[in-house]
Amino acid sequence: MSTSSRTDGTSTDTGFFGQPRVLANLFGVELWERFSFYGMQGILLIYLYYSAARGGLGIDEGVATGIVGAYGGAVYLSTILGAWVADRLIGPERTLFYSAVLVMLGHIALAVLPGLLGVGVGLVLIALGSGGVKANATSLVGSLYDEHDERRDAGFSLFYMGINIGAFFGPLLTGLLQKEWGFHFGFGLAAVGMAAGLVQYALGRKRLPAETNHVANPLPASARGRYLLAGVAALVLVLVLALTGVITAGRLSTIVIALSAIAAVVYFVVILSSRDLSPIERHRVLAFIPMFLASAVFWSLYQQQFTVVTIYSDKRLDRNLFGWEMPVSWVNSINPVFIIVLAGVFAALWTRLGDRQPSTPVKFGLGTLLMGVAFLVFLLMPAGDHSVPLLGLVLILLVFTIAELLLSPVGLSLATKLAPARFTTQMVALFFLSVALGTAMAGKLAGYYDPSDEGPFFLWVGGVAIVVGIVMLALTKPISRLMEGVR
Repeated sequence: MSTSSRTDGTSTDTGFFGQPRVLANLFGVELWERFSFYGMQGILLIYLYYSAARGGLGIDEGVATGIVGAYGGAVYLSTILGAWVADRLIGPERTLFYSAVLVMLGHIALAVLPGLLGVGVGLVLIALGSGGVKANATSLVGSLYDEHDERRDAGFSLFYMGINIGAFFGPLLTGLLQKEWGFHFGFGLAAVGMAAGLVQYALGRKRLPAETNHVANPLPASARGRYLLAGVAALVLVLVLALTGVITAGRLSTIVIALSAIAAVVYFVVILSSRDLSPIERHRVLAFIPMFLASAVFWSLYQQQFTVVTIYSDKRLDRNLFGWEMPVSWVNSINPVFIIVLAGVFAALWTRLGDRQPSTPVKFGLGTLLMGVAFLVFLLMPAGDHSVPLLGLVLILLVFTIAELLLSPVGLSLATKLAPARFTTQMVALFFLSVALGTAMAGKLAGYYDPSDEGPFFLWVGGVAIVVGIVMLALTKPISRLMEGVR
């Protein structure tokens, strides 16, 4: 199909910075979803452990970090559900829209429902909704371009810019409202932002290509009852386990870790045991296993931005700016700035190096190693409460960002390149499972962080990541052989 032959008109539409005008709708809904997501997450942890006198719930810090980690892991776990609903029930466009509605309702619940009720209802709705948005927004952007359309990479770059604009402004504004008026105003602003994204998206969603409503693998009508029954049974089981004390707030991160690990093992076993795999495809799946593990370790450190780094910013960071105390959540806006500045630099570097650029296993190893180094840099900061200069934490988060750009952008691409022909979606799901596993582990590990004696935590966590990175680099040649020509 040539670039000019599409019947929906998107190939010749250049109304949004040279891109199809409907990209503005997807750009906007993702910008506002990320605004609400990161804005809420920037104040979530301190809301959980701050005392009632400070507007919080007074939950133990270890339990609070576990809740945040479990929630973050659940977001990535739910991408599997979001992809399944799109592929088998209602198509990606409708799934995206209704998922965004769930996100908005979740933020409203956090804003208006009191105490743990609001936290429970809100985080469940946001996790399910964000997973659906994450699973389908990227595929919808891809649907705007013919396979030969040279604007595709630029369109995705513009879309990625929207993500980081939302991630930058969200913590700034929700944190400011939280500091001046209270937590529920911050959560309320996140809900307003998501509502704004939904309105602008709804006004233009009809301009999306018709195939975005296509259900790739429709679930037979005869099977729907069984799936509905299984879903209801799962909900009842969760309620029973919660009411009987098996599922508790303190165990949430452990539960999500276990679910993510079990799901990953099942996926690998199902794929590797398939008779449809050629020897080359089987080798490539095996090559993905060590990189899956390195990715999980990487994310278990990187996602500490919303657990340990938040506590660190609250208790150890000097947040005084010319006599005014900066909100804790503003720290979460530092990484998006670095991403916006450096993403293009890395893209240009890899393009310039061409075949001479590091292979994917080397990038994974360096990214994991560098995350470990970032945690060791914490050991160089001054001791004492509110004694760490802001510039010191900015430099640490710069190392976080460089590590992220070495591993995260290539992860999904790698999953599609190594995927067997019959298991492309499952391999992408496996990458998301590594993020889910690492994010839940971040919450679990953060429970061991003690601001009054933080040296051992940073030393051990950073040291383990460095060792994993070195092992990945040492295994580069055997992994590359298993990749059978894929770099």
